[in-house]
Amino acid sequence: MIIPIIRTAITGLRRDRASLALSFILPIAFFTIFAVIFGGQHNSTARIKVILVDEDHSSASLDLVRGLQCESSLAVSTRPASKDKKATPLAEYTAATAEAAVKAGDAPVALIIPKGFGQNPISFGGDSSAPQIQLLNDSSDMIAPQMVSGLLQKAAMTAMPVTMAEKGMQYTDQYIGGFTPEQRKRMDNNLDQLRQLKSQQEKASTAPASSGSGGMIAVKARSVVGTDKRSPMISFYAASIGVMFLLFTATGSAGVLLDEAESGTLDRVLSSRVTMTSLLAGKLIYNTLLAFTQLAVMFLWGWAVFKLDLFTHIPGFLVMGLCTAFAVAAFGMLLASICQTRAQLGAISTLLILMMSAVGGSMFPRFLMPEAMQKAGLFTINAWAIDGFTKVFWRDLPVQQLWQQVSVLLAVGVVLFVLARRIARRWEIA
Repeated sequence: MIIPIIRTAITGLRRDRASLALSFILPIAFFTIFAVIFGGQHNSTARIKVILVDEDHSSASLDLVRGLQCESSLAVSTRPASKDKKATPLAEYTAATAEAAVKAGDAPVALIIPKGFGQNPISFGGDSSAPQIQLLNDSSDMIAPQMVSGLLQKAAMTAMPVTMAEKGMQYTDQYIGGFTPEQRKRMDNNLDQLRQLKSQQEKASTAPASSGSGGMIAVKARSVVGTDKRSPMISFYAASIGVMFLLFTATGSAGVLLDEAESGTLDRVLSSRVTMTSLLAGKLIYNTLLAFTQLAVMFLWGWAVFKLDLFTHIPGFLVMGLCTAFAVAAFGMLLASICQTRAQLGAISTLLILMMSAVGGSMFPRFLMPEAMQKAGLFTINAWAIDGFTKVFWRDLPVQQLWQQVSVLLAVGVVLFVLARRIARRWEIA
């Protein structure tokens, strides 16, 4: 009797393709996504974007700039990227524009090499006279500043060998005692050989590969974003988790359409003066308002319990909340139009929403993902919604700066609704 029971269960699972897919495809999909994110493959690690400003333009600062540009873990830019490749290159960053770029989220870190750096670039023994390189950072990314600071020290050791040797001789002469004429002659000869080696390396365009110890370059780190936030990461979690559950809510609410089709209510409604377009539009508006209400309740809870600065960002919240709710409502309508039954809708929606949430940043910040995963996240509603809420609550940007996220979310909502309306024709034909 046991074997027939097992055989019957297996047959039922094979017939329920949605449950079968959810049982095997979802675990494999999640394993693949998180393996790519945390797999530790060197060639898939995201390069840290760094804005570099050289105010000194000395030989030492130019060596340091070249050393940082050769670092494979950094994507160094000295001027804003031009959208038109044929256009005249934009002006180089200044200290003010670099700080503004970090505040706008163009890069998590900016390095500013001050004037006078070439005269005293190395700070042996905590030399207070050495100019300090300014490291401006976005405090939401706690990893990037530490990595850039370490790679900066490495670049100083590997890209400035002559400067390091000359400064070492100076400190030795100052703190230990003067060199004898023979010692100074030998040191001068060694320096000449080192300069020749450096010149050969520059002609061959080879980047030094060895790493050095830290602390040789005086660095002053300063956060330019998020320093005045009482609960800096609450807004990020409210947006990321909120968008994921909005997708579930909108999909479940849109599933009422399947219930109506199965019970025959849909046929009776369509036999009246109500058209399929107006019916879907009404459900879309209702689901949009429902999703927005859920999001508002979540942010109000964050304000009441976790001190989220909600009421100082009401215009941005309204714009992003309504656009996000519209996009997720249209997503739910499309899935409901595609699926045949409630069970199928539940399985497919769970699979898609969890995958979108993993890639789009609802489960793990996108800026910590490999570059390929960050680009893949742009194909999800989650990524655009989270980026918009981050601009509002973290970067304190005005509503005008949300045009990109708003445009994408509205366009996605319109396209998905048009597709849902086209697929829903099967109920009219039936």
